[in-house]
Amino acid sequence: MTFAYVCIVIALILPMIWAGIAKKESKIPINNNAPRDHILHLQGRAKNAYGVEQNSYESFPPFAIAVIVAHLTGGIQLTIDILAGLYIASRLLYGVFYLQGKGTLRSATFMVGLIATISLFFVG
Repeated sequence: MTFAYVCIVIALILPMIWAGIAKKESKIPINNNAPRDHILHLQGRAKNAYGVEQNSYESFPPFAIAVIVAHLTGGIQLTIDILAGLYIASRLLYGVFYLQGKGTLRSATFMVGLIATISLFFVG
């Protein structure tokens, strides 16, 4: 398994981590029979963590597809791995900046991840 494929697995797990932070920091108890009812009541870091979770779900499919396309088109493995690692690093920083309320840095790291994803389509 290549490093880039491992990055797909990491990207798949990241939203669950952000969801855990959102639920842990929720001010109302989580009802497992209605696990989404607390979302309307989220505030502060919990609300931001939920935002990161949702954005992580949104950015995952293009990234996973891009990695697979890069492999299938015969891209240079080192380049694919670097771009995939850059995507993961940017997504981690995106989450940290989102939790800290640093919108400009959050947007910048989002763009880095998006550029890495788009670049993966052209390495082959």
